[in-house]
Amino acid sequence: MASPMLNASPLLQLVCVLLVAASSTVAGRHHYSPAASRSEQSTYLSPNCRAHTASLADFGAVGDGTTSNTAAFRSAVDHLSQYSGEGGAMLYVPAGKWLTGPFNLTSHFTLFLHSDAVILGSQDIGEWPVIDPLPSYGRGRDKAGGRYASLIGGSNLTDVVVTGDNGTIDGQGAVWWSKFRSNKLKYTRGYLIEVLWSDTVVVANVTLLNSPAWNIHPVYSRNIVVQGVTILAPTRSPNTDGINPDSCAHVRIQDCYVVSGDDCVAIKSGWDEYGIRVGMPSEHIVVRRLTCVSPTSAVIALGSEMSGGIRDVRAEDIAAVDSESGVRIKTAVGRGAYVRDVFVRRMTLQTMKWVFWMTGNYKSHPDDGFDPSAVPLVEGISYQDVVATGVYKAAARLEGIQGAPFRGICLANVTAELDKSKKYPWTCTDVEGVSANVTPPPCDALQQSGGGDVAGGCPFPTDTLPIDQLTLQHCAYDVPSSSN
Repeated sequence: MASPMLNASPLLQLVCVLLVAASSTVAGRHHYSPAASRSEQSTYLSPNCRAHTASLADFGAVGDGTTSNTAAFRSAVDHLSQYSGEGGAMLYVPAGKWLTGPFNLTSHFTLFLHSDAVILGSQDIGEWPVIDPLPSYGRGRDKAGGRYASLIGGSNLTDVVVTGDNGTIDGQGAVWWSKFRSNKLKYTRGYLIEVLWSDTVVVANVTLLNSPAWNIHPVYSRNIVVQGVTILAPTRSPNTDGINPDSCAHVRIQDCYVVSGDDCVAIKSGWDEYGIRVGMPSEHIVVRRLTCVSPTSAVIALGSEMSGGIRDVRAEDIAAVDSESGVRIKTAVGRGAYVRDVFVRRMTLQTMKWVFWMTGNYKSHPDDGFDPSAVPLVEGISYQDVVATGVYKAAARLEGIQGAPFRGICLANVTAELDKSKKYPWTCTDVEGVSANVTPPPCDALQQSGGGDVAGGCPFPTDTLPIDQLTLQHCAYDVPSSSN
């Protein structure tokens, strides 16, 4: 479906490159239940092909954009859950505008959207249940207390896929943004997609629009793949982060295009004492071929909620236009834990406020119960092969923590072209590191002895992460004539 935003700016001509799946075999022909006449065959990507398929229309749904289909979605998923141990099931969403409140997915399940299908988030807030806060946050992110459920959710799932022929999930977030700004919401806003305590989750080849807040939020989960996803929201919409893995392990984000009012990708792991108590890090994460537009936030952020720890993050072949900073580390006293072993290479940035930004005094806490002795450790941060043009504030703003400097920063082959000459193009406090082939020359704290050791580049791991061994196959299904 063509979004009006896609015609709003030449920037949006930079579309995602959709991954060609590692397996080219078309497998598993699947059939609708109840039976329907079939007129054409199509395919979808999934770790496992499904043995059973049904159309949303079979459950009384009406795609007119005004009829609530919450009961139909819930009934369809409930019906198809019986096949979780019998080859799994796919719910086909035909062309149309399908208004719904939140619903949950089930295991061994694929939600597939036709190219002209639009799932619309209900603007009736009464349709959005209030659920408990996440244990690693202790409260809602917007407000103390509970939070509204996410539009598409699930917990304790295995092998679940949200995909399509670039169909659309539209959160219709304007009503939520307005109420949030005017402080008229009692609870924290929900997200578009959130899965908890799950294993093997794929979001691929869909367009996400106008989320009430974050778009994709896997939490306490592992083996996550987000690929070929387009995420669009107004650049001044509040907290519309793109992809936020949170206390997750083995995550692959690739070939995605994000226009956002907040960070395009934000890696998190819990908030202050609550995140420390849960103690689940985000680790072994790869981000490839991401294109980002975010004038007020980062292309990739680490934190600020990082109290379970963040480690082994690899980002490469990143492009951004009109964004606040390339990679930003956000933390504070009280967060505890660590951000370490972060490797970034081949970034192309245009019209940036800062190229690099690290913040050790991010003053956002869930309550007054944080531990002032919980000082985060930040070390082993590598950036190489970075070209930035149109930098209008400074090359870098690097602010560590007094008495706990950010250490092991490595910069190699970095060029930041500033719009105007700056007396101090680098601002550095409480940071230590090395550099080579960096223009303009970095601050003294990043020119320590040993710079010659990085003349050939900063470290970047050569091993293959387990998540790169998770392959998606093309699975075939028959489209009934009534659903074309």
